[in-house]
Amino acid sequence: MKTWITDIMEQFGYFGIFLMLALENIFPPIPSEIILPFGGFMTTTSGLTIPGVLVASTLGSLLGAVILYWIGRLLDVERLERIVDRWGGIIRIKKSDIRKADAWFDKYGYWTVLFCRMVPLVRSLISIPAGMSGMKFGVFMIFTTIGTLGWNTLLVMLGAALGENWEDIGGYIETYSNFVYALLAVGMVVLGVLFFRKRKRGGKTAGNVD
Repeated sequence: MKTWITDIMEQFGYFGIFLMLALENIFPPIPSEIILPFGGFMTTTSGLTIPGVLVASTLGSLLGAVILYWIGRLLDVERLERIVDRWGGIIRIKKSDIRKADAWFDKYGYWTVLFCRMVPLVRSLISIPAGMSGMKFGVFMIFTTIGTLGWNTLLVMLGAALGENWEDIGGYIETYSNFVYALLAVGMVVLGVLFFRKRKRGGKTAGNVD
């Protein structure tokens, strides 16, 4: 995949970078940790400039994010509730759980989008729940742009600084990703435990009332 990505970028320049970043956001297995550092490296061996690479990569990322956002809007809360009505007994989810999750994203979603735009893999997928929650499109774009520009700038500048050793960035990104994924996993476990404890206490309270 790396050869395919770099070949397209070398052949089409800014448009190739734009295209690869758009695809990377829609299909997360395409790694930005290859596209962006190589784009930075290309500024040292071709007529491409760092500002040009940043503009092309950021616009491509935003296009992909917007597509996933609107997919999320199609999969709104009401549609999920209809799915829960049919399958909730099997997957052990209630309509109230969907509403609570949606309310949480309404409260903290902006900062979640900003943070997740700087986490590999998650940076693409976060656009879907943002759309599902009905986050205002303008606000979504602001936080997405800030997070995306920060991530792109870091990797492009590193690629330009390392030159022919741009591929070394992949090892550092992998370490960073594993650390962040571990934190997210711990956070999800803690939230899950708290959630089920709260449900359990709520069930006991209801039983006592009866």
